Amino acid sequence: MLTLAPPHNEKQVLLHSCCAPCSSAIIECLLANGIRPTVFYYNPNIYPEAEYEVRKREAIRFVTAQGLDFVDADYDYAWWKSEMAGLEAEPERGKRCLRCFSLRLTETARYAATHGFTLFTTTLASSRWKSLDQINEAGRMAAARYPGTTFWEQNWRKGGLQERRNQLLKTYAFYNQRYCGCEFSYKEEE
Repeated sequence: MLTLAPPHNEKQVLLHSCCAPCSSAIIECLLANGIRPTVFYYNPNIYPEAEYEVRKREAIRFVTAQGLDFVDADYDYAWWKSEMAGLEAEPERGKRCLRCFSLRLTETARYAATHGFTLFTTTLASSRWKSLDQINEAGRMAAARYPGTTFWEQNWRKGGLQERRNQLLKTYAFYNQRYCGCEFSYKEEE
């Protein structure tokens, strides 16, 4: 298991979660390192709403089985889509993705700042399909907007976490999506 060194030796973290498969090995790793995550589920990008609900149910199922707190943030796809206006034709890993990460992590930082968390991170940094540089940039920008918060730039792809994710995927029979979640990646997958 990966040995973690969180900033300021924090023992609590607000973990932005995109889905159960990506969260599972990270949560397990955090707990093994004596770090208690509170899971913050904020994904207004997921399309269609039925997909959002399936992913949320799977996340709740796993998080509650671990005895952890789950924060179900608002789902407002129409607002998210309006925030993506002009970026619809951007490719994966393009400007649209950076904007999406920034919106989601800024809301995570806001929640952290108003609920006593000083440290936050995201499971987005576990996906090989996403740009780690973009995720870290978005996290740093979000933390800068909320003084007193720190974005934990952890590469959740390393230390055997990908392999463990795949094991937990089978163990829990998680629903495993085939696209990042947004309407644009959904249409590309089709």
